[in-house]
Amino acid sequence: MSIVAETLDGNEQQRPALLDAAVGGDTHRDTHSLEMVSGIGAVLSTITIDNDADGYAAVIEWMLEHAPGPRVVIGLEGTRSYGVGLSRALQAAGFEVVEVPQPRRADRRAGKSDPLDAHLAALAVLQMPVDRKVLPRSDGDREAMRILLGARKDLSTGRTAQINRLRAMLLTGEDTDRALGKGPMSKAQLDLIARRRGLRGETTEQAVRRAEARRLALAIRAADVALVATDKQLRDLVNATAPTLLDGLGIGPVSGAQAIVSFSHPGRCRNEAAFAALAGASPIPASSGRTHRHRLNRGGDRQLNRALHTIMLTRWRSCDRTAAYITRRQQQGLTDREIRRCLKRYIARELFRALNHEPPKTQG
Repeated sequence: MSIVAETLDGNEQQRPALLDAAVGGDTHRDTHSLEMVSGIGAVLSTITIDNDADGYAAVIEWMLEHAPGPRVVIGLEGTRSYGVGLSRALQAAGFEVVEVPQPRRADRRAGKSDPLDAHLAALAVLQMPVDRKVLPRSDGDREAMRILLGARKDLSTGRTAQINRLRAMLLTGEDTDRALGKGPMSKAQLDLIARRRGLRGETTEQAVRRAEARRLALAIRAADVALVATDKQLRDLVNATAPTLLDGLGIGPVSGAQAIVSFSHPGRCRNEAAFAALAGASPIPASSGRTHRHRLNRGGDRQLNRALHTIMLTRWRSCDRTAAYITRRQQQGLTDREIRRCLKRYIARELFRALNHEPPKTQG
């Protein structure tokens, strides 16, 4: 079941076709509240279900019973959190599911409750343009990459905290400890710390410091091994999903996987400009009077924006073409921050085409 667009002439933008019904859902851990409205917003029916398989079956039966026609779209909050099970069940049954944002404070003048939020979600579906449907993110390899990225972030954050703690502890110890704490925490340095044995006559403080240093060194080495294994898994998944993505300069398994996770699947972002907005790389006008400029976009998916930033920094340092572009833009009076914004916008376009399997456009 899908939205049927009206046929328009010229350059007019598509307007949402009149639906037979729209369903809005407010999802929670234990229960979901849903409301069905007609194409003009009149309430047709409401239902509250448990967040389990029996509840999903009840929703499907409820929709088939109360929907006045085949053109039905369901808008759910939290399609990748509490609403993921219901979203999967509805999509498996052939219904079209879109993602709706949480209601704004200004929309809640009538109060806050689950049925009211479901009503606002249904109205959001009716107001959603045909070409700007927010589709739920896909499962499969994309979800596997999302899980691995989360695990890698925890490993990396924990490893950094352990290194800082180990270094601080060594620098407050004896002379031999301070010498170990000043060097880089390489594998050889960690092995040396882990192999140290107690000396005759050492105090309780020295014994505890040495034992804790050994524990931290072993934990850091284990995190290093886990990070290498995680990066290999990410590289294999990225190559299987987008074989040409890692050919781009500066695109590694982590940044490539993040691009795939945010992009999800062809059709979620209607074009490369929408993908750039999702990445927080789209230009925002900040002109006034004789000043014509754009500012940084502070919104969007900040993890995707971070991936663009990592790719940009690599190209800033080692790409001759990028260096020539930087020089030309500096001569035009742009600051380094503005140039970085422009480069991230170009990288977003490149990633979108690689993920959408579009061939690069030639000049001329």
